[in-house]
Amino acid sequence: MRTRPLDFIALLLIIIGAINWGLIGFFQFDLVATLFGGMDSWLSRIIYALVGLAGLYGLSLFGRIDNESVRRTE
Repeated sequence: MRTRPLDFIALLLIIIGAINWGLIGFFQFDLVATLFGGMDSWLSRIIYALVGLAGLYGLSLFGRIDNESVRRTE
């Protein structure tokens, strides 16, 4: 699978979101809210939205991974 810059950015945002959710789950600590001024801050909301969009974009990676494995077996 050939990596595009958008794939890298999406993966980075997905990892940030996963770390943030892990911190919330284990320690009740929201790193994004702490860094960017609380959950109601417009900057925090933008980060949350970008992480969510990256997660949706990440779903497309499954289709591309599957297509690559089919091409290799042919």
